Amino acid sequence: MERVIPFLMFQDGKAEEAMNYYTSLIEDSEITSISRYGANEAGEEGTVVHATFSLKGQEFMCIDSNVKHEFSFTPSFSIYITCDSEQEIDNLYGKLIIDGQALMPLDDYGFSKKFGWLNDQFGVSWQLDLPK
Repeated sequence: MERVIPFLMFQDGKAEEAMNYYTSLIEDSEITSISRYGANEAGEEGTVVHATFSLKGQEFMCIDSNVKHEFSFTPSFSIYITCDSEQEIDNLYGKLIIDGQALMPLDDYGFSKKFGWLNDQFGVSWQLDLPK
């Protein structure tokens, strides 16, 4: 096995917007490649056929699905971030929760100093942890 990479399938042409948003929030992150649908191809022109990006060194792949599915993201799979400071966790949570949904608001739940779990505006689930 060469590697294991999380793969995110977006609908409604949101892949590039999500990648830009995530890489702007998390330091040492970048979009590494994007291939787009052209005219008269299976997907909407300009949307993402395939892309890769990294968040703090963790590689991800994503696409804009050219097929409408009856499912989207689920919180049973989430991106877990260990934060270094209270300011960092507060800042990330505050930005990711915009137009999203809190699953566990930022708080001390006993297993860490501060923890929050949310679905962002794209439906992707995030767990943010500030260890004790």
